Amino acid sequence: MRIIGIDPGTGILGFGVIDVVGTKITMVDAGVITTPPHTPHDERLEDIYNSLTEIVEATKPDAYAVEKLFFTKNVTTAMTVAEARGVALLVARQHKIPIAEYTPPQIKLTISGYGNADKKQVQEMVRLQLGLKEVPKPDDCADALAAAITHAFMTRSE
Repeated sequence: MRIIGIDPGTGILGFGVIDVVGTKITMVDAGVITTPPHTPHDERLEDIYNSLTEIVEATKPDAYAVEKLFFTKNVTTAMTVAEARGVALLVARQHKIPIAEYTPPQIKLTISGYGNADKKQVQEMVRLQLGLKEVPKPDDCADALAAAITHAFMTRSE
C-alpha cells in the first residue's frame, strides 16, 4: 500500500509518501509545498492545490492520511490552515483516494507510544521507522511522514 501523509499549512504544507509491504515501511518521497507570505491568500491556496495535485499524480497513493487541526490560540491562523487542509482534502477526493484523519495526539501516541511526545521524539521515531540516517527536515515534512506511518499502523490492526 502507498500512503501519502499531509501536515496542513498555508505557508508550508508538509507531505510524505511511504510504501508499506508487510511490516516494512519505506519512504518514497517527502518534502514541503511553500507559498510566499505576501502572496494573496487565494493564490497561495491555488499553488497548494496545483503542487499537491502534481505530487498525487506522480506518486499515485492508495490512501491519504491528514492531520486534523487542533484549535490554536490564533484563530486567524487556524482559519487559514483549515482552508489549506480543505484544499488537500479536495485533491484526495478528486483523485478518489480514501481519506483518514488523525489528531496530533493520535499521531504522537501511535508513533512514540506517548500522546504528549514532543516534536523531537516524534521526529526520531519517524527516522527509526523509515530507517533513515537523519531526521526528515523541515518539521512539516517529518509530521506528514508521521501521519502516513500512523495510517499504516492503524490499517494493520483492521
